[in-house]
Amino acid sequence: MSTAIWVVIAVVVVAAAVAAVHLARTRSRTRRLKRRFGPEYDRVLRDEGGRAAAERELRSREQRHEELELRELDPRRREEYHDQWVRVQERFVDTPEAAVEQADGLVTVVMGERGYPTHGFEDKVAHLSVEHGRTMEHYRRAHAISGRAASQEASTEDLRQAMVHYRALFEELLAAPGRERHGRHAADGPAAEPAAEAATEPATGPAAEAPPARTPSAETRRS
Repeated sequence: MSTAIWVVIAVVVVAAAVAAVHLARTRSRTRRLKRRFGPEYDRVLRDEGGRAAAERELRSREQRHEELELRELDPRRREEYHDQWVRVQERFVDTPEAAVEQADGLVTVVMGERGYPTHGFEDKVAHLSVEHGRTMEHYRRAHAISGRAASQEASTEDLRQAMVHYRALFEELLAAPGRERHGRHAADGPAAEPAAEAATEPATGPAAEAPPARTPSAETRRS
């Protein structure tokens, strides 16, 4: 064969090798991002309309996340915040709207103490999703219900669900170092349904499910 043919073959082989390496790196990056962000990967994929754009957004979140000075809570502070959550949960019985508002505020306070931004809901989600991607759908649903509650458009059951959704993120933020990825939400697959979990999960653990709101008794109504 002539030299020109050998040159063409060499170029084709090199191009194929480069393409294979690029494909392997792309697939490896995709697997890593899916593992890290969980269901958030699929949501961003839908929002961005394509894998390349979605992965650029997620890598951008990772870069911004690296600039944060995150810190763990010491055991005393974790216990204090747990006690505050219990008190908020107890208030749900008599004042569910106020309890949901306080739950939102408490989650935000813990975010701030951990070193996360606390202004702008989408900005909070973007930063939290890097380490807590599996609970972002809980946080979004809680935020949506809180918005309806502010307009007096949320039912008591909606408010109870909001407490459960806030609890999911609260527990992760409060977890001792090394436990964030090993809690019950770490096992949720990309298609996990927070509402279903809220309806079936037993009321156990440090931040148990919100109790039902108190309704007037028959005797009180007659009076």
